[in-house]
Amino acid sequence: MSNLEIGIAGVFAALILIAIRVPIGLALGLVSIVGIGFMFNMNVAWGMISATPFDYVGSWELSAAPMFLLMGFLCSSTDMTRGLFLALRLYLAKLPGGLAITSVGACAFFAAASGSSVATASAMSRMAVPEMLDNGYDRGLATGTIAASGTLGSLIPPSVLLILYGVYAQVSVGQLFMAGFIPGILSALIYMAMIMIRVKLKPSLAGTVQVNPTEEERREAFRDVWPLPTLILVVLGGIFSGVFSPTEAGALGAFAALIIAIVRRKLTRAALFEAVSQAIISTASIFIILIGSLFFTRFLALSGFPRAFADAILSVSTETWWILLAVSVIFLVLGMLIDSIGLLLLTLPILVPLVNEAGINPVWFGIIVIKLLEVGLITPPIGLNVYMINGALNNRVTLPEIFRGISWFLAMDLLTLIILILFPILTLWLPSLAY
Repeated sequence: MSNLEIGIAGVFAALILIAIRVPIGLALGLVSIVGIGFMFNMNVAWGMISATPFDYVGSWELSAAPMFLLMGFLCSSTDMTRGLFLALRLYLAKLPGGLAITSVGACAFFAAASGSSVATASAMSRMAVPEMLDNGYDRGLATGTIAASGTLGSLIPPSVLLILYGVYAQVSVGQLFMAGFIPGILSALIYMAMIMIRVKLKPSLAGTVQVNPTEEERREAFRDVWPLPTLILVVLGGIFSGVFSPTEAGALGAFAALIIAIVRRKLTRAALFEAVSQAIISTASIFIILIGSLFFTRFLALSGFPRAFADAILSVSTETWWILLAVSVIFLVLGMLIDSIGLLLLTLPILVPLVNEAGINPVWFGIIVIKLLEVGLITPPIGLNVYMINGALNNRVTLPEIFRGISWFLAMDLLTLIILILFPILTLWLPSLAY
């Protein structure tokens, strides 16, 4: 077999192993070691194992990921979202679908303080979904709202997926953060508009919510609003103004979350242990997948597969629309089977050479990729956010009901994706101001 044939066989072998539920990092690592052994010899493969992990995982920019994860889990375990949710509820509940709209807004704020879709969906599902169900909301709308809005953590900075993309594709993480801000807000606004229109046309979807707060209740609600806006101002303000690098902002954000929890008297030993343990587990799982993807990158580069793949795509057309169409099909299909981080790190070794060859702006392309990954987070049969909500609610709402509820949100995601493709300025305007 030629090196290219070994590379093609390796790609299919990796997909098969992932399909039968072999952990993604392990699958990529095994395929890479065996593939390099076939192309050269096992001494070369073992040499790669000894040199690659530390050289890459020790990256300064990559250390921002565990810091933002810790910040997000601290916010979740110390109930930092509740005050903001209650305040938004008082002011938005009278709108058609007001509780669902409130949930979208709260998810957007929490995403800007956590950088994690899973943390956002987990925190908001325990707070917002029971509130909506108790007020007679349609079960699909209630759970679909949180499942879809939780994905905003992938796009609104500081996003862990944007960090991984930036480090891997050698793109400024700061630019990616700024580029993701407007698309993230746009996604949230489109969700809100869709909810209002649906409930206006079919009021029974939102039950009967009676909210008539007194002035005292309004003042009381706003007393506990400050934690998330303060955290967001510290983190994003520091990054966008150029005072902090993303890594420094992540460390400062985790420290600020800790101080805020202490000031609010919410930092119990149990809450701290939960946040730290979840951050460690999430970081370890991400780094294992990352190491496997690094091996896979070396293997594919040696086989010549990325170049052959790029040539095959560009041989049909060199137009940007064709490349984005091909990439979208790949992500939409594989997104049904592979979680977002695994899919990102599985495909980047193949797609980055294609993007460079075609001369596509890597910041714009990165936002498109993250939006496609958002779709994968709620697409059956995997839909990680869907399973997260189902578990957090102890099966109070069934998986088919949640998947039914997200169908409208999937349509809105595709609409947002089309807008971002047609108007690149939405992702490039802010970065151009700062850089």
